[in-house]
Amino acid sequence: MASSHGEDHGNTPAAWTAVLLCIAGFLLGGAGLVAGMYALAVVGGALALVSPVVGKALSAMGLGAPAK
Repeated sequence: MASSHGEDHGNTPAAWTAVLLCIAGFLLGGAGLVAGMYALAVVGGALALVSPVVGKALSAMGLGAPAK
């Protein structure tokens, strides 16, 4: 049974942006590895590594969940 204590479970613009950037990075990186385009693989990996930093920055700007 779901609780109704007002938990947002990460449904914030900061969380969604970080997750979508990470997914895009993994997809680009995987496609680059499969296609033998190693520059694309590196760009995808870098995008996946930068995604948590972007999420934290957006959260610091007030687009994340409130601190507990």
